[in-house]
Amino acid sequence: MEYRALGNTGLKVSEIGLGCEGFINRDDAFTDRMFALAFERGVNVMDLYSSDPDMQRRVGNAVRAHRDAFVLQAHLCSVWQDGQYKASRDLKEAAEGFETTLRRLGTSYADVCMIHYVDSLDTWRRIEENGILLYAQRLKQQGKARHIGLSSHNPEVALQAVNSGAIEVLMFSVNPCYDLQPAGEDVEQLWAPQRYEQPLVNLDPQRERLYETCQSLGVGITVMKAFGGGDLLTPHSPAGQALTVEQCIHYALTRPGVASVLCGARSEQELRASLDYETASPDQRDYAAAFATFPRISWKGHCMYCGHCAPCPQRIDVATVTKFLSLALAQPQMPETVREHYAAMQRHAQDCVECGACEKRCPFEVPIRKNMRKARETFGY
Repeated sequence: MEYRALGNTGLKVSEIGLGCEGFINRDDAFTDRMFALAFERGVNVMDLYSSDPDMQRRVGNAVRAHRDAFVLQAHLCSVWQDGQYKASRDLKEAAEGFETTLRRLGTSYADVCMIHYVDSLDTWRRIEENGILLYAQRLKQQGKARHIGLSSHNPEVALQAVNSGAIEVLMFSVNPCYDLQPAGEDVEQLWAPQRYEQPLVNLDPQRERLYETCQSLGVGITVMKAFGGGDLLTPHSPAGQALTVEQCIHYALTRPGVASVLCGARSEQELRASLDYETASPDQRDYAAAFATFPRISWKGHCMYCGHCAPCPQRIDVATVTKFLSLALAQPQMPETVREHYAAMQRHAQDCVECGACEKRCPFEVPIRKNMRKARETFGY
């Protein structure tokens, strides 16, 4: 298992983590088997958006022996009332729900207090103004939450929250179909068939800016819906053809700022399929060739950081130079960390002789030579 820094939190999380939806309405034996497999393969992070009492109890029992080394995202504003889940924006309900979640889990703290399901600007404003954000900050001061996060499907809302400086971790839906959709408050539109009836071209600019801003500001991204609820793995995928588990995971992990893909699994077989990403070959992980043939989606002219431009005769890591260029341009002023990482590269944009070998190999017809000139201009070498 590979581990990545979760933004600037100081936490290291496994590339493959656990979503919790597969644990709902299951028993102790199932939960214990799934966690035994996850621990055996090096998983050390899980998201707990569900407020289901029995599931929280089972998860708490399963991770207790590993608690200090295990990263738990527990959700503030996800509450359980009258035998069912509710997304509450009431401070009293949210606070009582979070304290109850900690008790059910048998732990004194959450590694990430994840403010739950914020998909509209109005909801974000309410959270800022009605005391919920202040309560999350108080939990951190008290040691009941090590870090503050936010879950969202809307890049406009997520950008505002990230730029506020209050959010250290963002849980966001990342996959190659949703990433072409514009911002919106209705999450169901992300998978609505009518949204894919007309060809979609290139990554939504707001989503691209969100990922690059998270990378620049040190906000770690944990990924939900990497498989689109399983839709992307079927021939009826919104893209027009099926993707593989490895391709979906690799796509998410190559987005700026992403630390871990939280994979939903309803069986040991599904969990193994996600964990097998770690031993998959480069060809199995490669999504570029598939993306270039999608009948309904096009990334023409957009760098996907897929690496097909390599090898460069001048030994330039072209994809990484392009990523640093995008990060440098994402903020009004270049982040010092981006400048330092670019400087640490063995070869730079100034070493490009514009032979064009990279452009001939690019599946997405990216104007790489133009990008190298821009990088030279931006960084100075």
